[in-house]
Amino acid sequence: MGIESAELENAGANEGVRSRNFIEVEIDKDLAEGKYDTVHTRFPPEPNGYLHIGHAKSILLNYGLAQEYGGKFNMRFDDTNPTKEKTEFVDAIKADIKWLGADWEDRLFFASDYFDQMYEAAVKLIKKGKAYVSDLTADEIKEYRGTLTEPGKNDPSRERPVEESLQMFEDMKAGKYPDGSKVLRAKIDMASANINMRDPVIYRVAHMTHHNTGDKWCIYPMYDFAHPIEDAIEGITHSICTLEFEDHRPLYNWVVEELEYPHPPRQIEFAKMYLTGVVTGKRYIKKLVEDKVVDGWDDPRLVSIAALRRRGYTPEAIRRFMELSGVSKANSSSDMAMLEYCVREDLKLKKPRVMAVLDPVKLIIDNYPEGETEMLTAVNNPENEELGTRQIPFSRELFIEREDFMEEPPKKYYRMFPGNEVRLMNAYFVKCTGCDKDADGNITAVHCTYDPETKQDGREVDRKVKGTIHWVNAATAFHGKVRLYESLIEEGKEVYDEATGQMNLNPDSLKVIEDCVMEPCLKDANAYDSFQFVRNGFFCADNKDSVPGAPVFNRVVGLKSSFKLPTA
Repeated sequence: MGIESAELENAGANEGVRSRNFIEVEIDKDLAEGKYDTVHTRFPPEPNGYLHIGHAKSILLNYGLAQEYGGKFNMRFDDTNPTKEKTEFVDAIKADIKWLGADWEDRLFFASDYFDQMYEAAVKLIKKGKAYVSDLTADEIKEYRGTLTEPGKNDPSRERPVEESLQMFEDMKAGKYPDGSKVLRAKIDMASANINMRDPVIYRVAHMTHHNTGDKWCIYPMYDFAHPIEDAIEGITHSICTLEFEDHRPLYNWVVEELEYPHPPRQIEFAKMYLTGVVTGKRYIKKLVEDKVVDGWDDPRLVSIAALRRRGYTPEAIRRFMELSGVSKANSSSDMAMLEYCVREDLKLKKPRVMAVLDPVKLIIDNYPEGETEMLTAVNNPENEELGTRQIPFSRELFIEREDFMEEPPKKYYRMFPGNEVRLMNAYFVKCTGCDKDADGNITAVHCTYDPETKQDGREVDRKVKGTIHWVNAATAFHGKVRLYESLIEEGKEVYDEATGQMNLNPDSLKVIEDCVMEPCLKDANAYDSFQFVRNGFFCADNKDSVPGAPVFNRVVGLKSSFKLPTA
């Protein structure tokens, strides 16, 4: 299905009911009028960086429309600019799209696959008198173009004879001209109100090695010329793109009409995905990577698709987020809290709840037999019984969170303090009796006694206490590394400081805990395995830094949410 309109989304009302977005309305009209008899879409990224959350909207929208109408979806790399493109980016993009669930089947293409056809298309335009070779430099072309209020001036080469332009274009292809000395321009209208139609450059000289075609070419087509040709060759019916291409649509249409494609595709624009408080621009992410502010394009503090996957986000959560965000013609922003809500909602029923202590202090049960260990039964997820149960070891010495004990607690503090009784999750009731301190007054151990009649072991106990705390058995604990992430941008500030031209980076965006104690079962976690750590959030085993027997856990998201779904 196409992405749903946000207005009809709520906490359960109108389930299965939604309004059709404006793109679906236009497609319905095209099909009803017989303009097309099928729907064929594509996702056409430039392989000049990793994809981010905004690209996910385009991927899922294009793929979703093809699925909804029983059509086809193509994956195509718009690799017309060899100065910025890398095979690394090609591989990363393919991995991201597969992970999101968009299946291009056997339809994986590259713009560079069509360079021969694009060259012939350019020759056709020259022969029709619709293109010419220009001698102007880039600065001169900009000067001749005019402004939004003033028309442009004709290029001195605009009336160059067809045969001369044909020969010069062939010479460009043969490598006879240096970079920047010649371009091929479309001959349209230098007085057009749309600057994009003022004889745009459609080919330039660039003696560079291409990641796909090597050194075969030393001239490359411009995006605005190449893209409509690619769509037409592949039989794309609806070229769905973002709003910045709206002013380019007349040029898109001009290209496919002048080249006389029998079933020209139709371009439709929608608003980009903007997410508050995060860095999405490729050039800014690239700078963060190059300056080593982050440890790569997949650093979990970023919102590249690879980073979200590494952090532990799921395709289902991202799809839900896109549905809630909706499809519109007007630019708007979505809150990061909504994305976090979606991943939290997706994980809470799927993942086991285990115990891990981030800031440990020893808890000693003085009346528990020394040297004895028993196995207790714990429910893996109280909200999903299909996840079953597990056995956890319990003995005299445990670890608890340091914040779960206070010598002199404030009112309404229901955890451990001298004289208070609490429940040890999945285990026994214990009463705190005191603590040990070092010479500096730091607490080194907490003492308590247990009531053997209150053993839970997967069952409820009649007696009530107000506090329940989690714990980990000291002798069998897995000691591992955990990484906690906060926003990469300082809270309350814009991403970019216009005065300094710098990003407002949060110096505390990453906290590493080197010795978190966890249930022993977590030692065997594989990359991308995720769990809910009781009270601490959802965590995922890192795919890069984990090794067998020593996984590193990234916090996916905390348990508390500031986002609420709109109600009916």
